[in-house]
Amino acid sequence: MTPTQVAPPWLRAAARAALALEPDALLAQCHVDVYTGGGPGGQHRNKTESAVRLTHPPTGVTVTATERRSQHENREVAFERLRERLVALTFVPKVRRATRPTKGSQERRLAGKRRDARVKADRRGGD
Repeated sequence: MTPTQVAPPWLRAAARAALALEPDALLAQCHVDVYTGGGPGGQHRNKTESAVRLTHPPTGVTVTATERRSQHENREVAFERLRERLVALTFVPKVRRATRPTKGSQERRLAGKRRDARVKADRRGGD
């Protein structure tokens, strides 16, 4: 879900409920997958299962962490990312209401336009 999209109410409620849980209870709700993470880091990284993927089934959020060589550090990073994504799901944008420009702002805008028109007219040789 992109930042401009708004989560449906049921998903926001599930994310709020997950955030209200203790960290251990939230982790118990998640599926934890460990796998071999590729990339730089040498044999230790390429032959050990240090990459972590957390999937939270109630909300469908999946996060991964592969940048550390330690599975425990990657688990902590993935958990923080999961919490950040859940917080992002709970966001409700403020309702925007259409307003009219004030009389003063209209006058200032028009005065600026007149000033710019005079400057351009002077450049052309004064009409």
